[in-house]
Amino acid sequence: MTEAAIRVRGAAQRFGARTIFRDVGFEVAVGEVFVILGGSGCGKSTLMRQLIGLVPPSAGEIEVLGVSVTGPDRDGALEGLRQRIGVMFQSGALLGSMTLLENVMLPLEMFTPLPPEAREAVARVKLGLVGLGDAAELMPAEISGGMAKRAGIARALALDPPLLFLDEPSAGLDPITSAGLDRLILSLREDLGATFVVVTHELASILAIADRCIMLDRGAFPDAGGLIATGVPQRLREESTDPRVRAFFRREPLPEGQA
Repeated sequence: MTEAAIRVRGAAQRFGARTIFRDVGFEVAVGEVFVILGGSGCGKSTLMRQLIGLVPPSAGEIEVLGVSVTGPDRDGALEGLRQRIGVMFQSGALLGSMTLLENVMLPLEMFTPLPPEAREAVARVKLGLVGLGDAAELMPAEISGGMAKRAGIARALALDPPLLFLDEPSAGLDPITSAGLDRLILSLREDLGATFVVVTHELASILAIADRCIMLDRGAFPDAGGLIATGVPQRLREESTDPRVRAFFRREPLPEGQA
């Protein structure tokens, strides 16, 4: 049986009277690139925030790297888990007052006893891994969007986590830059053996990097969004009979009356 890095059972998220999604369940195997996909507003980023502990689910059970983040000791579990996962938020979320090197050093300063010279050495290695070895002294305002995404990934790698979350890594990038980022993700998985969970609606990236995926849809239930497909993206594109799944993977509008 394949070891699971993440297990989700019956996850739901409500904000007031509105239910974003419900009854979401899946597993992520160790070492795979797993994509959470779907159209805008379906709850992709909200689900990722549940997985990394920023948003407590309204219902369900979530286990990350063998640790329950929905149990009675949620706060204690998250405290230990934060050093074992890396997160790249949309746009990279770099601190504008720090150089790229200082941004990548920040998790090392917060979570390790390493002296300054060792933290700098580690941060330079991480920047080199993402192709930014010559940009360490630049400020976020001095770099392109693609470089900011790469720097965000370098910071997520700072503590050598076995599990990384990337939120919309290709959003806003041109096709060539996006393809380069896809190749980077695959090479990091190969070189580091890490597990990646990627949130995106970029079809080209999904087909390029995903071992498996789940698809969320706002209309999965009459009263809420939820999970409508699980599997290998290429197979879903060719074999799914769900018109929403077929429309997404073929970049076609839904049949009239189903939009």
